[in-house]
Formats: sequence, C-alpha cells, structure tokens
Amino acid sequence: MGSVTHCGILELLARTVISNQVGGNMSSKAAASIVGMMAIALYSGMGMAAADPYQLNLPEPQTIIARQIYDQHTMLLWICLAIFIGVFGVMFYSVLKHRKSVGYKAANFHHSTTVEIIWTIIPFFILVGMAFPATKTIIAMKDTSSPDITIKTTGYQWKWGYDYLTGEGEGISFLSNLATPRAQIENASPKEENYLLEVDNPVVVPVGKKVRIIITANDVLHAWWVPALGVKQDAIPGYIRDAWFTIDKPGTYRGQCAELCGKDHGFMPIVVEAVEPEKYTQWVAEQKSKSAAAVVDVSKEFTMDELKAEGEKVYAANCVACHQANGKGIPGTFAALDGSKVATGPKAGHIDIVMNGKTGTAMAAFKHLSDVQIAAVVTYERNAWGNTAGDVVQPSEINELRK
Repeated sequence: MGSVTHCGILELLARTVISNQVGGNMSSKAAASIVGMMAIALYSGMGMAAADPYQLNLPEPQTIIARQIYDQHTMLLWICLAIFIGVFGVMFYSVLKHRKSVGYKAANFHHSTTVEIIWTIIPFFILVGMAFPATKTIIAMKDTSSPDITIKTTGYQWKWGYDYLTGEGEGISFLSNLATPRAQIENASPKEENYLLEVDNPVVVPVGKKVRIIITANDVLHAWWVPALGVKQDAIPGYIRDAWFTIDKPGTYRGQCAELCGKDHGFMPIVVEAVEPEKYTQWVAEQKSKSAAAVVDVSKEFTMDELKAEGEKVYAANCVACHQANGKGIPGTFAALDGSKVATGPKAGHIDIVMNGKTGTAMAAFKHLSDVQIAAVVTYERNAWGNTAGDVVQPSEINELRK
C-alpha cells in the first residue's frame, strides 16, 4: 500500500461520488473506480489486522466459554458481512443499471403482502439462528456447580482481594495491587510491555480444574474482567455474583476492572497465572508457609519505629493513591492527612475511620487489613510528615475493637 492510507482512499472516494453527483451523471468508468477504491480500502484494512491479529479482534480464547464467545462473535460478523453484501449489492446494482442516464424512468411500487411476509420471515430466522447458540453459552456461563476450587474476589478502591474458600489452597488470602512503578506512570519514561497490567500478587490456579469465582465489592461498583477466560462480571457491594472457568493451558492471562469505579479505575489490573497441577500444589505449600510465618501475636508490644516502618509499607500499598506520598491529598477531592484533625486528634476516631470508612465519601473501610497493619498505618499517619501526635496504636487495641 505504500503511503496510501484509509483516510486518503475514503477522501478520494467521496470526491469521486460528489463530482459525479454535481455532474448529474455517473459513468460506468466512475462506478468501476469507486468499486476498486472500496476493494483497496478493504484489502488495506485486512493487511493491518494481519499485522496485529488482536488489534481489531478478541484475544485468543483459553477456556471453553471464551471459545464459544469467540466463535459466535466471528459467526455474527460473517452474517453481518453477508447482509451487507446482499443489501448494498442490490442497491448498487439498482442505481447503476436503472439510472436515468441509460433511459430508465422512476417506477411506482404498490403494496405486496408476499414481499412483507418474506422480509419479516428472513430476519426472524436470522435472529433465531443467532440467539440459539448465544442462549446455550449464557446457560453454560451460569453453571458454576461442582467446582474444584472456589475463590472469593473482592473489589476495593483500587485493588483486588482474593480468598481461596474451598478446594486445594483453602485458607489462602491476599491483596493484589498494581505493580507498575509510580515513576513509570507519572513520567514520560518508556513503558514496559505489560504497562498497567502488572500486579504484586497474581491469582494462581491449576490448569484443567474448574474454578468458581465469587465476586463482590467492598465500596463501589467494580467488574472482574479477563477477556481470554471469557469472564466479565460486575462486583456489587452487598451482593454476590459468580462465574467460572477451566483454563486449557499454562500461561499468564491479564484483565482489568471494567466498571468506572473512581480516580484509579485504570490502575486495577487482574492477572491470572495458570500452572500445572504439580506447580500449583507447590505454590499452595509456599503460600501457607508464608502465612504461618506472618502470624503475629496480637498481644506483642511493638516500638514506634517498628510500627512506622510497617505502616509506611501499608500506606504505600493502600493509601498513597488518594492521600499522596506527602500526605497532602488532592485539594477538593481527597483530604490531606498532614496536619488533619483526624490524624492529630484522638486516636480512637482515627482508628474508627480507617477500619470503618466514612459514609458519603471515597474513604472505604479497611477492616480487611490485619490487626498489625491497621495499628501500623494509624501510627505512621499520626507521626509522619508534620504530624507529631507522639502516640502509638498496638495490634491488641485493634483486636479488641473487632470483638
């Protein structure tokens, strides 16, 4: 195609049509030129799609549901193409062969019951032909019975929480945050291949096993969407939705939150890693070993330095998006913590807002954090930046409030 672009082809096509309309005549040569340019435009579009097969198409399906979605999508496009060719073929034939310049006069058409029945029956059969396989797929999507593994997925502003409820891995729980460095997001530095689609803790599942995903949200509407797995389900606070998938082959499959959920909506990636059953068993053992090592006696007394060090990590993972690294927040949108009445006032009020959130604002509840994490982040916020409360919050205090 060289330097010929779609826009150039379309512009040339439009000028040809307009010039012939102004002249009141469309010769066979002009008509042939139009058809030729349309063919070139279509061919160039096919070339672009071939260069990047998923630029204008769905990703390669990795589950039976995703394959059904992919196949039906392709079938519908072919049906649309056939209808397009049929309708415009008749229209162009009528325009070219029955135009005034070759001696034809306008005809008077009259009511025909037969024609009306035909053009009603044909679309009816087309719709039934499309609806039948689509309905079968929707029914299959809803069949979450007899799963091998059940994972609860909770959407937070702006991260995902995962709890393995049943099956191998039961009891594993973690948060999954965006792992793309802030410096890469905020600066004009080169972007990595999976920019904004990286997480610190991916969901790990075994291939060949039916995995049921129970989906909900902690604060606002989210949506758990992984195109290659054929799963897209809204996460609604106070409601439980579910979906399922069985991945065919090992690999890393990426998705995103697909519901506008606030400031960092675009920073809620989903990563699912499918591994062989043996590797999954090994991963489960490693996760349970980490969990056991991370168990802390809530009666232990921590120093302020220990709590501030841990609190800074918790703050960076959960709070920095809204309140900023310097604690200044975003004026008019997210409150500042540096010098705020909450972070410098009574610690009971500070703990309450961290644990339970604040109704009517974007401040979500963080009860899902551990006693140590909540104690640490509150201590950090009260003694960071220009705040000098001088007090500490121990995990035992948080544990008492949970009772």
